[in-house]
Amino acid sequence: MSRNTKINGLLLLLVAALAVLPIALGMGEGKEEPFTGADAQAETAITELRPDYEPWFSPLYEPPSGEVESALFALQAALGAGVLAYYFGVRQGRRQGAALAAAAGAPDTAGASDTAAAES
Repeated sequence: MSRNTKINGLLLLLVAALAVLPIALGMGEGKEEPFTGADAQAETAITELRPDYEPWFSPLYEPPSGEVESALFALQAALGAGVLAYYFGVRQGRRQGAALAAAAGAPDTAGASDTAAAES
């Protein structure tokens, strides 16, 4: 097993532990909404400290329910992960293509086009 495989396995195990341990240890018991986001917790704290607080602005779009809000957040996360995966895939493909071209003894295509343009 290579070193990278071991590191990736360890990181995957760590992420799984971070997701499962709070639930397994019962860290959310006794609360009405045990795993609310930081936004909801901040809103609760502000309301408790200053009941007369007026927000500076209102959201452009208010989802009709918490489920829709969660679905939109998941869609946003999936799109972001897709863009990052595409970028890293293209980058890796270019590296592999350059390595194959160098191994085959082919000239660098970027350098060749620059040379051809300069000679014209």
